[in-house]
Amino acid sequence: PLGPAEGRAAVLLQPFVHQVGGHTSMLTYDEHTICKPLVSQELSFYESLPLAMRQFTPQYKGIVSVHLKKDSLGNLTLIASPSLGQPDSCGRLDSTGGDPAVTLWHKRKWSHTQVTKTFKDSCPGKMLLRTDLQYHTDSLLEDANGKQPERKSYNPWGLHCHQQHLNRMSSKHNENKLHQFLLLENVVSKYSYPCILDLKMGTRQHGDDASEEKKARHIRKCEQSTSASLGVRICGMQVYQADSGHFLCKDKYFGRKLSPEGFRQTLRQFLCTGKQLRTELLEPIILRLKALLAVIRKQSSYRFYSSSLLIIYDGQEHKESANHHLPFPKTHGTNPCRVDVRMIDFAHTTFKGSKSNPNATPHDGPDQGYIFGLENLIKILQSLSEGK
Repeated sequence: PLGPAEGRAAVLLQPFVHQVGGHTSMLTYDEHTICKPLVSQELSFYESLPLAMRQFTPQYKGIVSVHLKKDSLGNLTLIASPSLGQPDSCGRLDSTGGDPAVTLWHKRKWSHTQVTKTFKDSCPGKMLLRTDLQYHTDSLLEDANGKQPERKSYNPWGLHCHQQHLNRMSSKHNENKLHQFLLLENVVSKYSYPCILDLKMGTRQHGDDASEEKKARHIRKCEQSTSASLGVRICGMQVYQADSGHFLCKDKYFGRKLSPEGFRQTLRQFLCTGKQLRTELLEPIILRLKALLAVIRKQSSYRFYSSSLLIIYDGQEHKESANHHLPFPKTHGTNPCRVDVRMIDFAHTTFKGSKSNPNATPHDGPDQGYIFGLENLIKILQSLSEGK
């Protein structure tokens, strides 16, 4: 760690290893914090977040400035420097051991060629992405000393997003341009083997600001997928396979093709880390979804277009989890399974009084499309728990 003299050190941003969906590159700022490009509508959502929703969203931790850096070999990296002149509440990050900005967590460079190469190595001879990818839970990269770092594995989808993001940034902007990124809680940092299901919620995905062309494209995707029939579709998933030590990954293209029955089967597959269904996870997930449903029903004027819902649990069964040193979220009571349900991605969320879009006509009542999706999700999980 650097001494206090160096003050606000820059942080080398790494691709976030557990990104299963979306198209924005998510980056790791520190162990408990990820960052993503700032969209004013999303910032506006986090700044006026209703209290009741806070337990269902990542904690917002402020804004950071990010710039591209090219090293002598021409490798591109992203560097974050804490925004100066910011109110303390935003600039400061609550984390043990002082300001994480002062610690350079990451010693490895993520070069452009490395990301591409790693990517190709992780799925030999295949096109960039197939829908059925597996990745090892050992690292694809060695650190500077040629040592294998701690168990690190990369969901290929996240690497794909990261690579595209670097390409876009380097072609559009020069190195010195500062980009604003949002700092958000890494909601999977407490899991050893995070199993993550990314669900696109609601019957409509396009924002109010979408062009006619984009609107038509999104409507078509909804009509041709379970978004229309169930109000929810799978956008990405990773499930730890205890027997092989791999994560099984599915991407959004897989999710779009599913029938309602296929959706149900995939939901079942998401809850199988080994040979049998983790039935003990069903009740805590259902309870948490029902709690979220009650909150969404009360949010008048909110429309969560294109946002996702994450369902998370640990692929490693904790027999000793009752005395596990990590606190469970308060809502779980003594839930030993440590499941979590979180809403993410609010770039197209609209609500009455939104600072980013003050002239928009507010919608009335709660988000019925979202509610329809949640109700169907709960029904399917209940039928799985009844062994149907």
